[in-house]
Amino acid sequence: MSTLQNIRWHAGHVSRQAREAQNGHRSFVLWFTGLSGAGKSTLAHRVEELLFRDGCRTYVLDGDNVRHGLCRDLGFSAVDRQENIRRIGEMSKLMADAGLIVITAFISPFRRDRDGIRSLLPAGEFIEVHCDAPLEVCEQRDVKGLYHKARQGAIPEFTGISSPYEAPLAPEIVVHTGRDTLDDCAWQVVRYLAARQLITLSNKEPHA
Repeated sequence: MSTLQNIRWHAGHVSRQAREAQNGHRSFVLWFTGLSGAGKSTLAHRVEELLFRDGCRTYVLDGDNVRHGLCRDLGFSAVDRQENIRRIGEMSKLMADAGLIVITAFISPFRRDRDGIRSLLPAGEFIEVHCDAPLEVCEQRDVKGLYHKARQGAIPEFTGISSPYEAPLAPEIVVHTGRDTLDDCAWQVVRYLAARQLITLSNKEPHA
């Protein structure tokens, strides 16, 4: 018997569109993906800072943070990683429905998992941001020593070493985090959002 047989979705009295109107901007999911050390979390928080400064209602879901609570029961096998991303996708969908700009920072190495999250959201409201940095740059930045441990065999199924990373084939945004500055990458994302009329940009980019 299906676990969904005796439950149904309850629609609230406040619509997503009403929340967006009150907030003064659209709600959507910015999904940062890339290798460990590619700068996903740093960039996600910088983008949030710029958007928040402009009056946007935002929240960052960070890979390490969710494993302290929501996903603390999961390991790092392919199956557990798939479940980790599924849970984050469902949470992101709910938060976007609440009118927020949801910013995620997860390696999310498998295309099928990212595509699954995209399918949960209305067209155009899943914005995939590929943080593109060469493996050697990510290893140089590795303050936790994870790549070294992975190469020594101490961390099994480590993305980029013993487990594959499937780069997006057609992401909405590619930021070259191994080459460009943090602010250059952050403003590239913000400019895209403004051009798509997802936000109204009132604070001008420095030296623009």
